Order: sequence, then C-alpha cells, then structure tokens
Amino acid sequence: MSEKLNDYREYRRKMNERLLSGENKVIRRIFNLDTNTYLDGALPARTKEMLGLVSSMVLRCDDCVKYHLEQCYRHGVSTEEIFEIFAVANLVGGTIVIPHTRRAIEFWDELTEEVGRK
Repeated sequence: MSEKLNDYREYRRKMNERLLSGENKVIRRIFNLDTNTYLDGALPARTKEMLGLVSSMVLRCDDCVKYHLEQCYRHGVSTEEIFEIFAVANLVGGTIVIPHTRRAIEFWDELTEEVGRK
C-alpha cells in the first residue's frame, strides 16, 4: 500500500473515531444517514458513489472526492468511467473544478497502482 493511501485511510479512521467518541446524537445520525444513503436501493450503490463523486467535485471537497473515489474503485468503476465522471463534474462545476480533478487523478492512480488495476 502506498504511503499516501495509508496516511489518508489512517487519518480518516482516527478522526472519524474521535468525532464519534463525542457521543453527539446529531453527528451519529448524520453518519447513519450517510451510510444508509449509499446502500443499494432503487439505484445501485455503485451508481450512488459515482453521483457522490460528481457532487463532491462540484462542491470542491477533496476529502469527499477521495472517499468517493475509493468507493468507486471498490465497486469496480473503471478508469474510463472515472474520466467520464470527471468530465461531468467539470462541465457542471466549471473550470474551478480542474485543480480538484488533478488531485483526484493522482489519488485514482494511487488506488489503481495499489493492486495493479487500471
């Protein structure tokens, strides 16, 4: 596993644990809603993760982009599909999304190099 991926995963795990340790009912409910939103339903989880990726890119949240990229990867989204997702995000979000797309490509490359899948 690359150091970047490991750092990202460990930081996310540690800080989510810390955030949830506050036992705040609203925060716990938000986490629950988030988890349940991305489960299979009328739309498959794979599609929901692709939608989440576009939304995160348009909203310019790099942490969210990384999360949804990793979920897309786990759902078998191909690099070709990822670039179409990037195209939609840049069309909807405008050129301000380009820097986030650069970082997203870098993170996607890390994911695909982890096990040699493109």
